Amino acid sequence: MKQKGTLSETINMLRIEEGYGEDFNLLDEQLELKSQNERFGHDEFTVDAVYRFEGMSNPDDNSILYAITTSSGHKGVLVDGYGYSSGQISDEMMKKLNAKRNRPTSE
Repeated sequence: MKQKGTLSETINMLRIEEGYGEDFNLLDEQLELKSQNERFGHDEFTVDAVYRFEGMSNPDDNSILYAITTSSGHKGVLVDGYGYSSGQISDEMMKKLNAKRNRPTSE
């Protein structure tokens, strides 16, 4: 999965070309999929790719986009800030989201 130029372009590419149609929310110890009223612990999903975006003029514009597949087969995206805007999450969730193997591949 190759990163496009902007966050929105990459989200659109993941949705259209790769089938990541769901939107996940990050909770303290779980991912939430509101459309299905489901929650997933750190051992119930896989991070397929991670994309980092840095704001050109404002550090508050920094964000991370995760392409995620759950154990039940849902594919979706999670957008989270990093730096000062990043939220508090459990150590297990932090390890899962920060794993070095979760880096995008170049095409």
